[in-house]
Amino acid sequence: MDLTEWDSLLRIATAIVLGGIIGYERELLDKSAGLRTHMLVSLGAALFMVASILIVQDFATGEGASRLDPTRIGSTIVTGVGFLGGGIIFRQESRVHGLTTAAGLWVAAAIGMACGAGYFILAIGGSVMTVAILALIRPLERRLDSRDDAKD
Repeated sequence: MDLTEWDSLLRIATAIVLGGIIGYERELLDKSAGLRTHMLVSLGAALFMVASILIVQDFATGEGASRLDPTRIGSTIVTGVGFLGGGIIFRQESRVHGLTTAAGLWVAAAIGMACGAGYFILAIGGSVMTVAILALIRPLERRLDSRDDAKD
């Protein structure tokens, strides 16, 4: 079955919603990359994946078909989002800030790619796990940090 542009829009819209769920958690904590940023990263990754699939679908005929591969776009998405995330990370004295937010953007891109490829269950499961990690692991981190501070 060929992917239609309407199916593509559904995939992209799903990516926006799932990226927004992750971004909402970051927004609640007033992080530098929040709701809109995560939504846009997820949207962009899904759009790249869907466009790549549509291009291959429409132009993969004859001798040039073997050179068209929709999965190649994934490596460029990872690189681009890595560059974006690198701009969020900074060091202040002995602490590093923005690393979790950058990782969240990276995951939002992966979720967008999964949506763009039509793997909705994978994308939804990844979103649930991401929000669980961001929200549920924070208390454990704080407890461990307070123990480290007490040792000093």
